[in-house]
Order: sequence, then C-alpha cells, then structure tokens
Amino acid sequence: MSSLGSASPNVSFTGAPRILCLANQKGGVGKTTTAINLATALAAIGERVLLIDLDPQGNASTGLGIDRADRALTSFDVLLGDVPLGDAICDTAVPGLKLIPASMDLLGVEVELSDHERRIHRLADTLAAYIENNQSSRFSYIFIDCPPSLNMLTLNAMTAAQSVLVPLQCEFFALEGLSQLLSTIEQVKTGLNPSLNIQGIVLTMYDARNNLSAQVEADVRSHFDGLVYDTVIPRNVRVSEAPSFGKPALLYDHKCSGSLAYMQLAGELVRRERARHAA
Repeated sequence: MSSLGSASPNVSFTGAPRILCLANQKGGVGKTTTAINLATALAAIGERVLLIDLDPQGNASTGLGIDRADRALTSFDVLLGDVPLGDAICDTAVPGLKLIPASMDLLGVEVELSDHERRIHRLADTLAAYIENNQSSRFSYIFIDCPPSLNMLTLNAMTAAQSVLVPLQCEFFALEGLSQLLSTIEQVKTGLNPSLNIQGIVLTMYDARNNLSAQVEADVRSHFDGLVYDTVIPRNVRVSEAPSFGKPALLYDHKCSGSLAYMQLAGELVRRERARHAA
C-alpha cells in the first residue's frame, strides 16, 4: 500500500463524515467491486474510510479477506440493536479502511424488525449515535454496500446516507434499470430522507472493443449530463480475479487498468466532494 499511499496528499474534509450508499437493484453491475476498490483507493490517498456491508451475500466482506467464520459481529447485529455500531467494526488488510461485515442473517432482518416503529431508520439512528460519540476518531467517508434489490436493507441505507453512488454496467438494459432506481431514490427523498441526492453515476465493465459500450455511455451521458463520472471502469480480468484471493484489486495488482481506473475515480470523487463542500 505504500506505493499507492503516496499518490495524493490527504484531502479529508472537516466535520461529519460523508455517508454514501452504493445501490443498483440490478445484480452483476460491479456495485460491490466498486465499493471495495473505491474505498481502498480513498484509503490509499489518506482518507479514513468505513465500509458497511449490508448485502446478505457478504461479498464485500469476502472481497476484503474477512472469512465468514471470523464475522463474530455483523451489520445484522447492528440493525437489531444487539450491539453498538462501533463494536462491529473490524480491521482489513488496507490501512485506513475499516469494515462492518455482513452475514446471511440479514435475509431475516425484515421479519426481525417487523414490529419496530423505526425499522427503516435503524441504520440512520445507530450511525448518528456512533458519529456523535466518536468525534475524535471520525471517518471521512462511510460507504454502505446495498443488496441488489430494493428492499428494507436498501431503504435503511438510503435513509442513512446523504448521497447515492450508482454503478451502472455498460449494457443494453442499463437505462431501464436506472430509471427505476432513480424513481426509488426520489420516493425515499420525499418520504424518508429529504437531504438524499445522487452523488454520481459510475459506468462499469466498459469494453472498448464493443460498440454497445460506447453507445450506452453516450446514451447515459446525454440523459444524465453532469451526474456521470468522467472516469469509466473497464472490464478487467485482474479486477475479477482479486475477490477470490480476498483482496481489493488495488492490493492484488495495483498496476492493472482496473486498479488505475479506481484510483482515478477516487480522485474525481474527492474533487466533487470538495466542490460540494465549498458551495
């Protein structure tokens, strides 16, 4: 990580951490891959990052090298209120990046919380309490990796977050799925979280040899001008291999095209956040 850590000076903002959820109800779009590698890239340039795995599949946890047997406390325990959020935070192999792992128990969270009046606000409430009680050791960014569906877990994430980062695969049905997601975000903003906004759209799995990728990119940029990141994440074998070794791509092969793209994306995200902070 030392070679990555020298890529840029620390660019943290003062005050409360920025809370972003990564969401797309369509699976296989690079959502968890983006969560892992963007969080790693931000940590590499000096940010303190917490990644909350809210997907029952627990792929973000696996991709950061946390075995299922080692997940003593998880986001499920936090949502149920069995433990404070801080107790579930664990270390990763990436300096500056912490994780709250997930387990399959999250599949039963809707039943477990069915009688709770603030069941949609469970994550928001526990995050607020954690941030208030940990003024001196704040994270600069908190990422929430959502499941690939629009369920109570995703609603908890969107209610807790300030912004939604949308990974979007460069394929034919991308715009159709995106329209549904944007509609959900608008409903959450109206009924649950008035401050929620779209932080940006990240185009993933871009294949320069495929005319379809270029066409999807052009369509998305024309429909959502200003929201789409300049950085495009390419299809890359090394990025796909990395999770099987329990490593982010930036630790597995920091020179591959995918890792370089995520470093570039981290820089662009920070610049966007700087502009937002200065506005």
